[in-house]
Amino acid sequence: MKRPGPLLTLLAGLLLGLFMLSLNATTGTKTASSSYQEESPTPKSSPAPTKTTAPPSPSPSPTATHTGVYTGRTDDDSSAVAVSLKGGKAIAYFCDGHNIESWLQGDVKADGTMRLTGKDGAKLTGTVKEDKRISGSADVGGGHYAFTIDRAKKPSGLFRANSQVAGARIEGGWIILPNGKQVGILTRDGKPSAAPAIDPDTGAVTVDGEQLTARPVTP
Repeated sequence: MKRPGPLLTLLAGLLLGLFMLSLNATTGTKTASSSYQEESPTPKSSPAPTKTTAPPSPSPSPTATHTGVYTGRTDDDSSAVAVSLKGGKAIAYFCDGHNIESWLQGDVKADGTMRLTGKDGAKLTGTVKEDKRISGSADVGGGHYAFTIDRAKKPSGLFRANSQVAGARIEGGWIILPNGKQVGILTRDGKPSAAPAIDPDTGAVTVDGEQLTARPVTP
């Protein structure tokens, strides 16, 4: 039998090569296409969260720290005034030593200002200055009185007494001035008169033969 010639063998190899190239091209196209279709879109990155800062806490309101007792006379020298301060509160006593008096009270602000009120529309306004003195004015008994009073040093101070003597209601107020002089009013069942002197060290006072004790006044 006659063997195929070299030309036939070369032709067969060429056809096989063309078939393989065609197969690879088809497979590569499908693979690329399939890979493209299955590719997931890249997710968009979320914006970074904005950092918020909490608002600063409000500063606490300042508290009045003025303390002590202040005593003195009105500018016209007709009456005496005393103011006792503690813990942002104030108690004041206005007295002419005869028949006009008033107890007043209220708050003291951190800047030292105060507006105190009492019975029958009485009022007192003032300002603490360098914790050494109080300047202001008082409206009591229909009169207007300006004053500047100094911080008290013993025996100066403000005292008060409340008691029953011989069936009468006794109420007394005393201002001891820096020079030691006392100005006060004692009322018996609402009737005012000049107050008897007290012992500034103990507060002892004798009323109608009975001994009472006047106490230092603090808010």
